Amino acid sequence: MIILKSGNMEAKKQQEFEQAVKKILKLIGEDINREGLLKTPARVAKAWEFMTEGYKLDPKQVLNDALFESSNNEMVLIRNIEFYSMCEHHLLPIIGRAHVAYIPNGKVVGLSKIPRMVDIFARRLQIQEQLTEQIAYAIDDVIKPKGVGVVIEARHMCMEMRGVEKINSTTTTSALRGAFIKNTDTRKEFFSLINAGTDKRY
Repeated sequence: MIILKSGNMEAKKQQEFEQAVKKILKLIGEDINREGLLKTPARVAKAWEFMTEGYKLDPKQVLNDALFESSNNEMVLIRNIEFYSMCEHHLLPIIGRAHVAYIPNGKVVGLSKIPRMVDIFARRLQIQEQLTEQIAYAIDDVIKPKGVGVVIEARHMCMEMRGVEKINSTTTTSALRGAFIKNTDTRKEFFSLINAGTDKRY
């Protein structure tokens, strides 16, 4: 997992966030003055600042900072990029992994930048379908490869902790561009590489 550096929340914003958490705790019937909850509002504010710091970062800038000329024209795949996000409908966790591939067209990007970009998008309120599209679009727009393939597999706590309560159900989404759509062999290679030795943890 790529760890992004957190900033410090402004004092006024911190105070407002803590007051909001206290209100929620009261509304669910808790005593905000009991020992176990005294520091909870501050902890929640800090946790949410970290979990949503993707709003403060530009994923395209991350990619642009590490572009290199290359004659390679074979598929580049980074598999099993673990991430977590927050469902925009219920503010509950999404836990999963992304598989990201592209075919260079004169340029490659530093390998660590793709997982970092995934984390930036994931650390915003999301739906999985949109997250998949955002990753594919950013790579296509910045690197301008011959093709892009993104597959995300994730578990949604809004399905497991509430609602249908289906434990271990997994949602898979994909976004394909260029050669990954036009070329059947490229598409088959991509999905074959993803599934090779896959450990189904999500």
